[in-house]
Amino acid sequence: MNIQSEIDFFSDLGLVDKVRFIVRIICEISEEAKAGGAGGSEATRLKFANEITLRLARFSYEMLSEDQARPQDDVMIRMLLGARADKDAERIVQNAYRRVLTTFESFDTTVLLNTH
Repeated sequence: MNIQSEIDFFSDLGLVDKVRFIVRIICEISEEAKAGGAGGSEATRLKFANEITLRLARFSYEMLSEDQARPQDDVMIRMLLGARADKDAERIVQNAYRRVLTTFESFDTTVLLNTH
């Protein structure tokens, strides 16, 4: 997987689509961790999934609240797709990312409408 092309893809998405993409990754990482894997202990796998989904959820919140101190897009994509010493953790993220990437449809949404 080419990290730079993934950074470019993510950076080109609108705000709402970026958040939708990240939330879908959170869901897929949770599913992947729940399903288990060949290597590693269950506690380690679930702890990793919990930590990365927390970071991604915080990133989504920071994007929606337009927090200027949030990590840049490239930092988050590198965190997700970078090589890891724990190959089970790397497999969890890459499988989740691939599933989201192959099914994601951008709605090119640029505005949130508050109906209240």
